Amino acid sequence: MQKSGYTIKVMTRQEMDIAINWAAVEGWNPGLYDANCFHLTDPNGFFIGFLGDEPIATISVVKYGSSFGFLGFYIVKPEYRGRGYGIQIWNAGLAYLPDYTIGLDGVVAQQDNYRKSGFKLAYRNIRYQGSGGGVFPTDSMIVRLSTIPFDKICEYDKPFFPDYRRQFLKCWIDQPQSTALGILQNSVLAGYGVLRKCRSGYKIGPLFADSPDLAERLFISLKAHAPADTPIFLDTPAVNSRAIDLAERHNMTVSFETARMYRGEKPDLPIDRIFGVTTFELG
Repeated sequence: MQKSGYTIKVMTRQEMDIAINWAAVEGWNPGLYDANCFHLTDPNGFFIGFLGDEPIATISVVKYGSSFGFLGFYIVKPEYRGRGYGIQIWNAGLAYLPDYTIGLDGVVAQQDNYRKSGFKLAYRNIRYQGSGGGVFPTDSMIVRLSTIPFDKICEYDKPFFPDYRRQFLKCWIDQPQSTALGILQNSVLAGYGVLRKCRSGYKIGPLFADSPDLAERLFISLKAHAPADTPIFLDTPAVNSRAIDLAERHNMTVSFETARMYRGEKPDLPIDRIFGVTTFELG
């Protein structure tokens, strides 16, 4: 598709790094190895807009299974904003997900624009910032996630996401410079979390658990794997008061927030067991 020298095409894996770098400039603090997992999930779900030979806009519209997609990386270079390039790549992205329920974590100030495309606010996600370190607890219920059969991890993860994400999950829990832990209850997986290295510090996400106590034990264990006094971040659904309590008890402070919005039927997720969102970019 082309208009006035503006061309939109599917990103290559190398061009994915452009979107990641722009996200860093916007202050979104991507993980160092996010691009590999993101692109692997849906290689056709990332679009880039060129004006001549210059990349000026990006968007991701990743398909999960046959019914759910997630929109992210909606970025136009600052000097080209307000000139119609953003809406063109936005429309191209939405056309890739016909009849899909679509989620996004958008900048709060853009909610009205998203509503014009049929998105409705579900809740806010709050990013908390704290510090890594602490003593790794002696807890026989905490195990390396790699010791759990992958099928069991996928089975546990399934209620927390609207559609199939096996391929993404495999990459996400195995990425370099990360720690993935599970917690067992009666020898059955009852929660898991991932700590990954980012441009600044580390993020914990996801953090899923069957109770606030299990979530906190996982959180403390993951936090202990980050160097002392290094920034750590936890993205919590504002509607889960126990997740907010966890962050605030550990002296974390609000640094950012997004509007979780959906076009189509809002998924029925167990919000009370979601203590940390996997990623704002892919859900």
